[in-house]
Amino acid sequence: MTAAGRRLLRTALRGRRRTLTAIAGWSVLESLPALLTGALVAAALDRGFLDGRPLAGTAWLAPLLLAAALRSWATWRLFPHLADLVEPLRDALVTAVVRAAVSRAARGPSAGTPDTGAVARLTGHVETVRNLTGALVRGVRQLCVTLLMALAGVAVLSPLAGLLVACCLLPALLLLAVLVRRLAARHRALALAEERVAREGQSLLAGLRDIAACGAGPGAVRHGDAVVEAEARASRALALTGSLRLLAVALGGYLPVLLVLLAAPWLIRRGDLTPGQAVGVVAYLTTGLEPALRSLVGIVGSWGVQWAAVLDRLAEATALPPEDPSGPPAGASPSSASPAPASPSPASVRPPRLEARRIAFSYGPHAQPVVDGLDLRLEDGEHLAVVGPSGIGKSTLSDLLAGITRPTRGRILLDGLPPDPGAGGGPRRIALVPQEAYVFDGTLGDNLRYLAPEARDEELLAALDALGAGPLVRGLGGLDARVGPDTALSAGERQLLVLARVYASRADVVLLDEATCHLDPAAEARVERAFARRGGLLIVTAHRISSALRARRVLLMDGPVPLTGTHQDLLERSALYRDLVGAWHGPAPAVRTPGPGEDGAALRTPQGRP
Repeated sequence: MTAAGRRLLRTALRGRRRTLTAIAGWSVLESLPALLTGALVAAALDRGFLDGRPLAGTAWLAPLLLAAALRSWATWRLFPHLADLVEPLRDALVTAVVRAAVSRAARGPSAGTPDTGAVARLTGHVETVRNLTGALVRGVRQLCVTLLMALAGVAVLSPLAGLLVACCLLPALLLLAVLVRRLAARHRALALAEERVAREGQSLLAGLRDIAACGAGPGAVRHGDAVVEAEARASRALALTGSLRLLAVALGGYLPVLLVLLAAPWLIRRGDLTPGQAVGVVAYLTTGLEPALRSLVGIVGSWGVQWAAVLDRLAEATALPPEDPSGPPAGASPSSASPAPASPSPASVRPPRLEARRIAFSYGPHAQPVVDGLDLRLEDGEHLAVVGPSGIGKSTLSDLLAGITRPTRGRILLDGLPPDPGAGGGPRRIALVPQEAYVFDGTLGDNLRYLAPEARDEELLAALDALGAGPLVRGLGGLDARVGPDTALSAGERQLLVLARVYASRADVVLLDEATCHLDPAAEARVERAFARRGGLLIVTAHRISSALRARRVLLMDGPVPLTGTHQDLLERSALYRDLVGAWHGPAPAVRTPGPGEDGAALRTPQGRP
């Protein structure tokens, strides 16, 4: 277990000292049979059966029945204390999980976009810790006390035999401790390898069309084979380390029995051991020490490793994020941090400027970066198309530029400040339109005014006509017609309504993340031309390569460091871009890049597509 996991456990168990003391006391009483078995067997033999007095021997064994009854009573009294330990532990861990989730939502790297599934996932880990803690406290506690009692009983019967057993048991326990650490590392390595197999497999399956188009099949197969082989190596390493647990059992459980049996005749001749005591020592070893050690190795090597791994994961997930130096000072409200008039005049607002300064982002500390070291500067009137193979990270880049996801390194700035996707009413609004369009229950007017509450009917109708959605709305019954998630609208019709909602807003940075994928090429071209004429910044994650022909600049996602340039530049510089263009059009054409004042509307592909 890491230091962070131990700190989390200590914090969660703070104030439970009396409970732990009670558990220790009842554990001693519960282990009385392990302490008395060998001594009573030795007395029954030496003072009863071997002395020709069977009744006396039987009488010496009778206390074992009383010890067994006391053990049952102690176990019964122990369970309330176990509950008093485990349930508050769960409550403390859940509190830590919720506190970390709320803190991250407020000021962490994902500020403004709380992960609503994080608490559910982590509380699942908390339940695992709760169940494993109960099982470990019940099992490991009893086994450890049994080991100590058996060793103490052997030492009382024969100090030399006790020394002999201790010389075997201590190295076995040290070996177990080393193996547990190695097993935890192997488990983590295997988990990371399995996550990589799932991630890379999903990426390869999602990009099969691009792999075939680029002729990258052999390379993709080699990459997939390497990932699977790494997972197999991690699995074999875990199995090999786990098999070494048998060595600890042999060293601490079986070897002492063998050595005691070999040394017993010599100890008896010296008078250090009677025949009954020799049998008692063997009884301690075979009925107490060896079974307890074998069970301890099995439980610690499986449940214990899993328990430590989950605690480490919780410690990592519940670590409070650092204060964001680029955010507003503590105690300041969003409105006080970036005051803006409720209804700004467009003429009074400076042209927007969006910058990405050496940004990097990955989904985890061991994941490959989606982007790494990207520099990008977009001025008012820019029209950028983002293209690349499926699964390369285009949507992730859109989330980064919109401020929905914070970069792992670097900064995203809108007019010199971090973008705030949750701010309302200000002149620096960013609108991200995803692929899945949502129309909520209400009138068409309500849906279209969601981002522009003060918009007049005339402005809404103008937005609809600009995007070619006017006939759709008139066919539904006008702005007062009711729509909702269950309304019989096609995916393309829903996209048109959501696009009109954004067009009517005051957002001056619009990101279309495949937001026109359900429209036909002509409708898609009309939408992109309308947003380009609208003003502000337009960033289009391209569903068709024709979007790149209409843009002034193109950003190609080709590994962690994207390439930027005009369409013609990328045709000359990038083989991947030529392949993407060729997959859509056939042989890559030489197409004139739109000049200043042009939106590319007049440019057509060789096939006549817009």
